[in-house]
Amino acid sequence: MDHYEIWADLAPGANDLEFCDAVHAYLGYLREAGTLHGYSIRRRKFGFSPPGLGDFWISITVENLAQLDEAFSRVARRDREIEALHAAVFSRVQGFKSALYRDFPDAVRERP
Repeated sequence: MDHYEIWADLAPGANDLEFCDAVHAYLGYLREAGTLHGYSIRRRKFGFSPPGLGDFWISITVENLAQLDEAFSRVARRDREIEALHAAVFSRVQGFKSALYRDFPDAVRERP
């Protein structure tokens, strides 16, 4: 599995529950389309985290990079439906950071 990790803070005036609803609608749409394996949303507790990470952490899992590329290609179409779902999320965040991780050791890794 590959993991696309996102950290962000709420934009001024954004409502936390509306943000989570928007993330569920957006990523749920992509999951139903088969371009994501799954996702989760987490919120920092008691303000505890390394400096610079956002209040929210969204973890997206994909089977492989081809599936992630498929998700990015789906979003890049920018048709009305996906654009509205994306805007509902992106308009509510600031301080976006992302990273790409993989399960380790890789399933195909040969051992000496």
